[in-house]
Amino acid sequence: MKIIKVKDYESMSKKAAFILASQVNIKDDSVLGLATGSTPLGMYKEIIQIYKERLIDFSNITTFNLDEYYGLSGKDHQSYRYYMNQNLFDHINIDKQNTFIPNGKTDNPELESNNYDKLVEEKGNIDLQVLGIGSNAHIGFNEPDEKFASGTHLVDLNEETIKANSRFFNSLDEVPKKAISMGMRNIMRAKKIILLASGIDKAEAIKNTIKGDIIPEVPASILQLHPDVTFIIDEEAASKL
Repeated sequence: MKIIKVKDYESMSKKAAFILASQVNIKDDSVLGLATGSTPLGMYKEIIQIYKERLIDFSNITTFNLDEYYGLSGKDHQSYRYYMNQNLFDHINIDKQNTFIPNGKTDNPELESNNYDKLVEEKGNIDLQVLGIGSNAHIGFNEPDEKFASGTHLVDLNEETIKANSRFFNSLDEVPKKAISMGMRNIMRAKKIILLASGIDKAEAIKNTIKGDIIPEVPASILQLHPDVTFIIDEEAASKL
């Protein structure tokens, strides 16, 4: 485990973008695991700028996103497919046929989940996985539970997560109550992981993840078992370490 403490969100975003860009330049057919939400937005902006400067090529890159809201189509402005297109894919030279996100409109979540896991394996698993972290220490949408979820699966989002995500919607009632999320197996099979955290509201989760016991009630704590994980955290997120 490596911990990189930086001053603020901007510094976190630049450091994360440097690591992701280095991965792409070292292995031009890398498989990247990507995250959504507010935390990686700065990193994506930095990546777009690096691409505009012709310092990076995504033409042979494959991506897998961690999750998608169940019930939303990729055309819905609140979907994570829409988020990824708007905040990254539309601005770089990636082939969108090589960008994979669970189908939130599937009639068979179990089959969709199983197929998603198989596709990750067929592509050789993830070279670099980017993670954010919830204030309750969830990664992806793997919520605190009595056991670690293994494969991709349909998740019932808890009230804390729904409330946190309501900032992206017009009202709390509009926030989907379920999501399809990659499980811990694919996350932990990634060759390298970087986890980004910014802000005082993430400090307790970061402390419990890095210093606490490895328990499913703190989902991110399982990362203590990964051989190559780097935490990139700003001063506020690191304040309780």
